[in-house]
Amino acid sequence: MKKILYFLLVFTFGLSGCEKDDICDANTPTTPRLIISFYDIKTPSVKKNVTRLKVVGKDQPEGIIFNEGGADITKYLTSGDSIAIPLKTDEDSTTFSFILNSDNTNPELANTDQITFNYSRQNVYVSRACGFKTIYKLNTQIPFVKIDSGNDGIWMQDVRVYNPNIEFENETHVKVFF
Repeated sequence: MKKILYFLLVFTFGLSGCEKDDICDANTPTTPRLIISFYDIKTPSVKKNVTRLKVVGKDQPEGIIFNEGGADITKYLTSGDSIAIPLKTDEDSTTFSFILNSDNTNPELANTDQITFNYSRQNVYVSRACGFKTIYKLNTQIPFVKIDSGNDGIWMQDVRVYNPNIEFENETHVKVFF
């Protein structure tokens, strides 16, 4: 009887030392991306699709991938009414070039505007499996700086901050009117 009791005692302590696997669930919110929605300048309440938009970070050789399964050129293009772009987690500003009609055979029809987003960062603990995530708050004084980087004219006629707190990806943070 003592052997069975000893065996059960050792077995119970052995099981209590086990831990569940530390795997971050894919549904766990991690560092959010900046959500930009595009609107018609003539009717500001109506969303408008961009045409073959390519977004490239400053000093980056490639654009942001919007279509994982796309060919080499098309994986960087989107034609939707909203995009999600990542912000830097180690700096307080990120610069992107937004190239409308980027794959047009006539380079004069491609139009580039550049925006620098200024923000503050805060690291928030998610879990032991997922670690930390960074949340952002767009600067209230100068949330962005927009410049036209060419002779092709400004295609983004108005840029407005809709929600300066970037904590989730299910809401629009910036609205662009064109």
